[in-house]
Amino acid sequence: TDTTASKINKALVQGRRAIGTPAVGMVLTLVIVTDEENAYDALKAANEASREHPSRTLVVVKRVSRTPRDRTKSRLDAEVRVGADAGTGETVVLRLYGDVADHAQSVVLPLLLPDAPVVVWWPVDAPLDPANDPLGALAQRRVTDTYAAEEPVRDLTVRAGTYTPGDTDLSWTRITPWRSMLAAALDQVVCQVRGVEVEGEEFNPSCELLAMWLADRLDVPVRRSVSAGPGLTAVRMDTDCGPIVLDRADGSLATLSIEGQPDRAVALKRRETAELIAEELRRLDPDDTYASALRYGVERLNAKPARQEPEAGPDPVASEEAVAVPEPVEEAAKAPAKKATRKAPAKKAAAK
Repeated sequence: TDTTASKINKALVQGRRAIGTPAVGMVLTLVIVTDEENAYDALKAANEASREHPSRTLVVVKRVSRTPRDRTKSRLDAEVRVGADAGTGETVVLRLYGDVADHAQSVVLPLLLPDAPVVVWWPVDAPLDPANDPLGALAQRRVTDTYAAEEPVRDLTVRAGTYTPGDTDLSWTRITPWRSMLAAALDQVVCQVRGVEVEGEEFNPSCELLAMWLADRLDVPVRRSVSAGPGLTAVRMDTDCGPIVLDRADGSLATLSIEGQPDRAVALKRRETAELIAEELRRLDPDDTYASALRYGVERLNAKPARQEPEAGPDPVASEEAVAVPEPVEEAAKAPAKKATRKAPAKKAAAK
């Protein structure tokens, strides 16, 4: 309670000596910025991911003081975990009170591993421009989760404008098995894709990201449709060799259907957060594929088919109106003469 970064570093050294591992065997620093409500789940996922990527995990929790007097007092509380309680790395839970909560980067900076990459993860309440965030500026990779936002589709549009190399999204990581399976399906056939339909939950940004990726890579119209879920439910590709359908109705087992081939069952289960974080930590270089799909734009989905509809053929209603035009015109030409003959007696009466 009421500690400093120097005391936290000393506690880490004492903890390593106590468990008999004085050497630092961690490969990166993972900074988790969250609130008290989501801290437990985020830390649990990070500990499971640390079995694949030993790291020093710093959990930054910004606490709100209850009274105005407490808000003027800055305090840093820390909890240091080593050994079995911290997975295969080290864990420091930082709770910031008062004005120090607005300067979290000054607390985190002395605790970063030297000469090791830094990854910042916002499970909830991520900034719309992570690279310009004080904590995000310290990192090589910045991980957000648009699925936890109040307006996921709007946030995708904003992030497309503020994208900086190193940004990524767990909503994009969730569709990695889908992208792999669809790419493998297209490698098995020699066909021209004419259109695609992506079906999934209404407020699931992974569906938009998959649709934008397909539209960007295939350069074909992509339609986004809504289903009851869970998550992504189906992708249907219309090709000149017949339809290619990847359907997952139950959230775990999918069916791949290709014209002229027997249907195949594919394991496409919904993955836990720990698996998603572990995948993001495998590569720390910028994800150019994600950047290209994000910049394609949500507003361009469902737009191309609408522009092509008038080219289908003449409108029967418009043609009927075109045929019926001459008859009303002749009646309109005769109408003024009739009105003039009716009004003439009224003027004579008024004169008399």
